[in-house]
Amino acid sequence: MSQPTGLSSSSPTTRLSTSRILPLVTHDLGTFEDLVDLVSGGGVLVLSGAGLSTESGIPDYRGPDGTRRVEPMTYGEFAGSGEARRRYWARSYIGWQRFDAAEPNEGHRVVADLQGAGYLGPVITQNVDGLHQASGARDVVELHGSLDRAVCLTCGEVTSRLGLHERMTEANPGFMARFAAAAHAVGSQWGEQVRPDGDIVLADELVESFHPPRCLVCGNDTVKPDVVFFGESVPKPLVERCFGLVETAGALLVLGSSLSVMSGYRFVRRAHAKGVPVAIVTRSATRGDAEASLRLHAPLGTTLTGLRSALGV
Repeated sequence: MSQPTGLSSSSPTTRLSTSRILPLVTHDLGTFEDLVDLVSGGGVLVLSGAGLSTESGIPDYRGPDGTRRVEPMTYGEFAGSGEARRRYWARSYIGWQRFDAAEPNEGHRVVADLQGAGYLGPVITQNVDGLHQASGARDVVELHGSLDRAVCLTCGEVTSRLGLHERMTEANPGFMARFAAAAHAVGSQWGEQVRPDGDIVLADELVESFHPPRCLVCGNDTVKPDVVFFGESVPKPLVERCFGLVETAGALLVLGSSLSVMSGYRFVRRAHAKGVPVAIVTRSATRGDAEASLRLHAPLGTTLTGLRSALGV
């Protein structure tokens, strides 16, 4: 997804919102051979979620029952408080460095390979890590934006995250050393607790010492990562574009998403309503299980590798 998603002037649609409790007991519907048959017909649209990136070291937000492991910062918090923005950027300054170092895993590579062979079409991803593109996939629609960019909520200026990181380094000399010393003093694993949006757990005293970024154009501290926060809306034109992809697809293949928020689940509902077959492959239960015509509870890496082999790619 290459379209900006941080501006409050975007046309509203369904917002990223609260958790749902999903059943812990799950059952397969169909077999791996059925998945091979479905994908062999081509024209398959992919909808991917955080579960596809966990094998790259990026954790997902939710446990097996769909409840969130951690509470992310909401759009309202970020937009409404300078202190909240300071807290986000202090945590993200450290976490993003590890997040940015993540590399595509075999699941990403299989999606790119099957797309190159003509079996898979475009990819709608709920992830903000850019790993689909890094693996060579094309026609990737980033539903929730990308951490590669930042946008000013006041004037709309868009900047690269790399450039922003360099500016924060200049504005916060010695911050990494203070972080490392504090973590060592308490025996903490702070630096390893990277979250799906690239931030980490960080002590309050470190947050208070951090100087958050300001926009180079208007000078305000309202710079935001160009991703859709919880409580924020995906732009309506982007949603309509994805609906169009769903309606023209031969099938919809969901990989690694619990579909707990309407942001992704609506595409499963649209496919089901239009008679487009829905296949879901992920270990945990999902909100869309009732609409699925094929449902496999299996690890993505080995399942997708097997799929590529079965198709002779």
